[in-house]
Amino acid sequence: MHQRWVSITAALGVWGAWAVGSGIPQLIAAVRQRRSGGQVPQILSGGISVLAGAGFLAQAFQGAGNIAGVGGYATLGGIFFLISAIRLSILLRKAA
Repeated sequence: MHQRWVSITAALGVWGAWAVGSGIPQLIAAVRQRRSGGQVPQILSGGISVLAGAGFLAQAFQGAGNIAGVGGYATLGGIFFLISAIRLSILLRKAA
C-alpha cells in the first residue's frame, strides 16, 4: 500500500474515533439539558457526530483514500454550534 493512502486512512480513523468519542457525550449532555432550551442543534450535532464518525471509521477500515467528507462534517458542526450559541444567548437575554 502506498504511504499516502496509509496516512489518509489513519487520518480518517483518528477523525472517526474522535467524532464518535466526542459526539456521544455531547448527545447525552444535550438530551439531559434539553429543557433549558437551545439544545436541539446540539442533539442533532451530537447524533451526526456519532453517525459521521462511524462512517469515517468504516472508510478507514476499508482503506478509503478520500478524506473530503471531513470538511463537510466540520462545517456542519460549526453551523450547529453557532445556531446553538445564538439560541442560548437569546434565551439568556430574555431571562435577564
